[in-house]
Amino acid sequence: MADQSFDVIVIGAGPGGYVAAIRAAQLGQKVAVVEREHLGGICLNWGCIPTKALLRSSEVFHLMHRAKEFGLKADGIGYDLAAVVARSRGVAKQLAGGVGHLLKKNKVTVVMGAATLAGNGKVEVKTEKGAEVLSAKNIILATGARARELPGLEADGDLVWNYKHALVASRMPKKLLVIGSGAIGIEFASFFNTLGAETTVVEVMDRILPVEDEEISGFAKKQFVKQGMKILEKAAVKKLDRHPGKGVTAHIEQDGKLATQEFDTVISAVGIVGNVEGLGLEALGVKVDRTHVVTDEYCRTGVAGLYAIGDIAGAPWLAHKASHEGVMVAELIAGGHPHPIKPGSIAGCTYCTPQVASVGLTEAKAKAAGHEIRVGRFPFIGNGKAIALGEPEGLVKTVFDAKTGELLGAHMVGAEVTELIQGYVVGRTLETTEAELMETVFPHPTLSEMMHESVLNAYGRAIHF
Repeated sequence: MADQSFDVIVIGAGPGGYVAAIRAAQLGQKVAVVEREHLGGICLNWGCIPTKALLRSSEVFHLMHRAKEFGLKADGIGYDLAAVVARSRGVAKQLAGGVGHLLKKNKVTVVMGAATLAGNGKVEVKTEKGAEVLSAKNIILATGARARELPGLEADGDLVWNYKHALVASRMPKKLLVIGSGAIGIEFASFFNTLGAETTVVEVMDRILPVEDEEISGFAKKQFVKQGMKILEKAAVKKLDRHPGKGVTAHIEQDGKLATQEFDTVISAVGIVGNVEGLGLEALGVKVDRTHVVTDEYCRTGVAGLYAIGDIAGAPWLAHKASHEGVMVAELIAGGHPHPIKPGSIAGCTYCTPQVASVGLTEAKAKAAGHEIRVGRFPFIGNGKAIALGEPEGLVKTVFDAKTGELLGAHMVGAEVTELIQGYVVGRTLETTEAELMETVFPHPTLSEMMHESVLNAYGRAIHF
C-alpha cells in the first residue's frame, strides 16, 4: 500500500467492524479494515445467516409433513442433507461478497491478515506478503468471539461438533446430544430434531433458554418435548468417552445421580469467549475481564483512541448490538454526539420452532428491581391470523410498571415472533407507555394484533381473551 496512514483502523470485519468502517467512511474519515479470515465475520459466514438458512429448510420440511392440514397432498417427502448445507453455504457466500462490495463502494481499504496493536496508534498486520504497519489516531477493536470449550468436551469435528462442524454436517445424526440450551444450542437442537434426529438437550441451569422469561422458556420447553425432544435441566455432562467410528458415551449428572447414555453425535454449545489473544492488549494496559475488553458506555477502553465493540466488549453477544455500537463509535470519532447503547432495549431472538424473542426486563427481574408491575398476556389461539396460518401455539407477554405505565419488557414465543418484537423495541426506545400502545391501531388480520391485546390484557381491557 502506498499510504499506510488512516483516520480510523478497524480490526475485524464482522457485523460490528464492517459497519463501523462504512459509517466512518461516510463521515469523511479515511478508513482501513483488517480481517484475518472472512469479510462479514462469524455472524455472516458461520453464525446468524447460515443457521437461519438451515432452519428455513427444516421449517419447510416440517410444513410439508403438515400438508394434509392445509388440504394439500405431498408424497414421498424427504431431504438431501448435502443440498441443505450447500444452500446454507451459498447464502453465506452471497452475503460475504456483498460486504466486500459495500466496503469497496465506500472506499474502505481492506487488509487481509492478523493484526496486533503496536502502540502509539500503530497496528502491525501479518499478511501473506509479510508484515505491514498501519497507523491511525483511532482504532476500533471488533475481533468478535469464538465457541467456548470445556475440558473433556472439546470438539473434534467427528463425534463432537461445535457450531462450525454442525453447519457443514456431512451426516445426519441418529441420536444427538446437545450440551447447552442457549440460542446456539437450541437452534441446532431444533434443526436436527425436525429432520429426524433423536435429540437430547442438557442444560446446567434450572431451565432451558435461561436468559428468557421463565414463563416463555417453560412454554417453549413444552413445545420441544411435544416435538420429541428430551430435555434434561439442572444437569451436567461430566465426561465423554469417545469411540471412533461408533459413537460417544456421555456421563450425565442430574439430581446428584450419574448415568451414562449413548449418542452417535454431540454438539457442544456452552457459550463463547472473546478473541482477545495476540492483540497486544496487555502491553497497552487495556483491562480484560473474563476474555472481554472492559469499556464504558461509549465503547472506550481507557486507552486514548482505542475502542472495542461487539462480542469482544461483552454481553449481549448479538450482531445487531455490534453493528449499532460500530455506528455509535464512528460518529463519536467524527465529532458527533451519539446516544450510548441501552442494553435493555436490544432484542434477543432465537430461531428455533417455536421462535422466541424478548426485550427488556423479565417478570422476575422487574420485581427484583423493585417495580410494582402489571403483566399482560395473549395466546396465539386467540388470534385469527395465527389460526389461519396453522400456528395456534404461542404467547405474547408484556410487563409494565404499574405506577408509570413504562413498558419494562416484552416476551414472546411462537411463529414469527422474531419479526414482531421490534414493535416493542421501538416502543421502549421512544419511552412509550401503555397509553400510546393502547391507542395504536394494529392492522387486521395480523399476528401483530396479539401485541395490542397483550397490552390491553395488562389493564383488564383485552377484547379477545
